[in-house]
Amino acid sequence: MAEIKYEIVKSIGVLSESANGWKKELNLVSWNDRAPKYDIRDWDENHEKMGKGITLSEDEMQTLVDLMNEN
Repeated sequence: MAEIKYEIVKSIGVLSESANGWKKELNLVSWNDRAPKYDIRDWDENHEKMGKGITLSEDEMQTLVDLMNEN
């Protein structure tokens, strides 16, 4: 399996923390040297291990914010 390269460009905030210490975070992450995207996923304490998550482009993130503001 190919190694996934990532860089957390900007930590935006922690959404929650589980009992095992992993945190669900919103970050700007560059995956495989590509342009950074908004990323929501669980991370271990040292950001070495991660859970499944979702990435959003700038436009998708703005749409999400707009949807949240409407409700």
